[in-house]
Amino acid sequence: MTHDQALSQLHAWTKTESLLKHARAVEVVMRAAASHYGGAEADADLWATTGLVHDADYEQWPEDHPRRTVDWLREQGEEAMAYAVSFHQTRWGLPSKTMMDKSLLACDELTGFVMACCLVRPAGIADLEPKSVKKKLKDKAFAAKVDREIIRNSVELLGVDFDQHIRFVIDALRPHADELGIGANR
Repeated sequence: MTHDQALSQLHAWTKTESLLKHARAVEVVMRAAASHYGGAEADADLWATTGLVHDADYEQWPEDHPRRTVDWLREQGEEAMAYAVSFHQTRWGLPSKTMMDKSLLACDELTGFVMACCLVRPAGIADLEPKSVKKKLKDKAFAAKVDREIIRNSVELLGVDFDQHIRFVIDALRPHADELGIGANR
């Protein structure tokens, strides 16, 4: 599947700017995660495209999410992507098979949370540190819909240090601050 095909499907199903930014942010983080967590043999385009489409059906069919995306990916012959997207739906209780599966889960919620942290800081992501993210995670009223348990459990499943994973996500997003609306001049 090409990036353009994935982007076209995302835009066919998703219209909300915030969800499109989230999709792009997870794409960015997953591209970085390919080499960081998947190693030299990981296909960065595959990982990034998986991040881009992981929530493609959420806006139109939230109760069925991610079934339609998974079905569409399977129709395209993209079984690895379909499984990773399936795995990120923790209610389905699937086991992880690959580092891409684990990385998508560990990057998805945390990416959204880091972006929320940026939006309440005057400098956005420019001076964001893991300790600030961890402090906000303790505040249950902040970004209340973000499941903190999924964040913690997914990073544990990935097998990495929590602070280092937060740093990784921040560092992956920082070069894209303007595009994602998380820079100082939002």
